[in-house]
Amino acid sequence: MLSQRCQNRSQASQILLFADGIVHLSTGDMLRAAVAAGTDVGKEAKDFMDAGKLVPDEVIIGIVKDRLEESDCVKSGWLLDGFPRTPAQAEALVDAGVSADCFIFLAVPDDILVERVVGRRTDPETGKIYHLTFSPPEDEEVLARLDQRSDDTEEKVKVRLEEFRANVDAVKGVYTDISVEVDGTKEPEEVSVTIIEAIDSMLV
Repeated sequence: MLSQRCQNRSQASQILLFADGIVHLSTGDMLRAAVAAGTDVGKEAKDFMDAGKLVPDEVIIGIVKDRLEESDCVKSGWLLDGFPRTPAQAEALVDAGVSADCFIFLAVPDDILVERVVGRRTDPETGKIYHLTFSPPEDEEVLARLDQRSDDTEEKVKVRLEEFRANVDAVKGVYTDISVEVDGTKEPEEVSVTIIEAIDSMLV
């Protein structure tokens, strides 16, 4: 499932997974798990991370492929959250033999995305994410200690959106036959229903 950052993707994913028992996967979580487990690709990734370098696509693809071969994914199915992000990653997944039943793209206008990201805050003590407009904390003490990520500014969000736009059409092109575009401005529950219906239609 692919989308611009911060558009209710995670909330919709969690509702979807609860309903269908699908395994939710993010590359960040898989990368950390592989490093902690000391797998071959995890060790390779750690070398890059320890050197302060970005983990290359081929290593990420290896981690994804290994994870998808584990029993829970084979038995229950899986959802890759926010990946692939570039045409190179999409092609590499295909070359690695990783195939999907459905490619879901959550579409949201840029102005709404900017509002969602700029208003986001994190509680440094609990890690819980709030939004100053849509889901502010009720506790004034919590409100006072909230942090904003350094890259959650309007200027930086717009730069990320430009990068996203430059790649998304090419990524969608790899999955033309199984692509479904969903209105990401709706409530997470509505988005999840639409996604489930889209997946069911692909499996018929």
